[in-house]
Amino acid sequence: MKTVFTTGEAAEICKVSQQTIIRCFDSGRLKGFRVPGSRFRRIPREALLQFMKDNNIPPDALDSGKTKVLVVDDDPEIVELFVDVLERDGRFEVKTAATGYDAGMITQEFMPDLIILDYMLPDVNGNVVCQTIRKNPAFEHTKIVIVSGVVNQDEINELLKAGADEFCKKPFNIEKLIERIGELLGV
Repeated sequence: MKTVFTTGEAAEICKVSQQTIIRCFDSGRLKGFRVPGSRFRRIPREALLQFMKDNNIPPDALDSGKTKVLVVDDDPEIVELFVDVLERDGRFEVKTAATGYDAGMITQEFMPDLIILDYMLPDVNGNVVCQTIRKNPAFEHTKIVIVSGVVNQDEINELLKAGADEFCKKPFNIEKLIERIGELLGV
């Protein structure tokens, strides 16, 4: 994902002239920085998003327009299956993580609409990840689907209490799960 834009790129994204972007930058309405030793201006992603919000410019051009899904599982075959099926579907942009730590880092930057989360990760269990995500207001609309082969009904209830929106037992029917994901997200 691109994190810094030129004035030309920002103009294209905002559907305005490059001169307009330069004027907004020079007047301080659009935050950014100059490349040391040159006159070139650069605009960080967050500043461009804020500018777009302040000026009622829809942010879709900045995103792919696809629903963002983060797949968190330490089993490479499961990850590959999800990535393959979700990307072929065409509605989803997919990123992956193999640990709870990586999931946390990627979630902050990627801002997923949905997280498919293995219950038993090498470094942390699904309850902790759910609770951490639910504590952050930035992720209040993020859906969480837990997948696992080793849980009893009490554990499932605890996961749902911790903030999971759905539980799916391994082995699962991938078509039904993708259909359920579409329902959860309204896509």
